[in-house]
Amino acid sequence: MKTAWISTFFALLIVMPIAHAADDMKAFPLPEKGMTRHVLQLPPQEDEAAFKVELIVGKEVSTDERNRYFFGGKIEEKNIEGWGYTRYVVPKVGPLAGTMMAVDPNAPKVARFITLGGNPYLIRYNSRLPVVVYVPKGVEVRYRIWRAGEEVKSIMQG
Repeated sequence: MKTAWISTFFALLIVMPIAHAADDMKAFPLPEKGMTRHVLQLPPQEDEAAFKVELIVGKEVSTDERNRYFFGGKIEEKNIEGWGYTRYVVPKVGPLAGTMMAVDPNAPKVARFITLGGNPYLIRYNSRLPVVVYVPKGVEVRYRIWRAGEEVKSIMQG
């Protein structure tokens, strides 16, 4: 009897997070026509306040290798009514812009991942909810995890 209870308990420990993750996705609508939905489930961390997630939106483009390029567009935070969850939406990507350094016209083009212009887009690290990003078809969503260092310094009075 005790063995059956213990094995049931451990089975629930394994199944509950999977079921909970599926329940969390009920709040996030399917993508609209012309859009795709990207889902990131973060692993739990001991001190999640010490972490941030950078969302990187862009697409691979054939360009010269000297100039710096970026796409117009921005990531918008949208509240999901009735759930209190946030989803991230990039309604439009483009146009492509960049520096205009002279390049040898015979130089070969290279495939590069070109991102949205502007500052890095950092969000709170939360392993309890998925990070859900909606972007136009053909656009990729990548991410990077940022971690605060252990050292904390004082600011001098002045």
